[in-house]
Amino acid sequence: MNLKFIQGVAIALLSITALTFLLFGYLEVAVLFMTLLFMLTNSFRYRHMKEKGMHREAKWMLGMSITFGVLFFVVLAVILV
Repeated sequence: MNLKFIQGVAIALLSITALTFLLFGYLEVAVLFMTLLFMLTNSFRYRHMKEKGMHREAKWMLGMSITFGVLFFVVLAVILV
């Protein structure tokens, strides 16, 4: 399958899941899925910018993706404890 199609479906599913938990009042779980969504979108932006030769911007997106990846596990730990 096309990689961009799979990325689009993953982003759409995460968005819908986060919005669903937000509407039902499970704010912690909604934030968990939002951090995963931000990590995913920033990693896609990193790859796209790196392919275009925008190395400084790609490095920034990689840093943001790693930050949201760490925050995902922090939020997960807060939910589980």
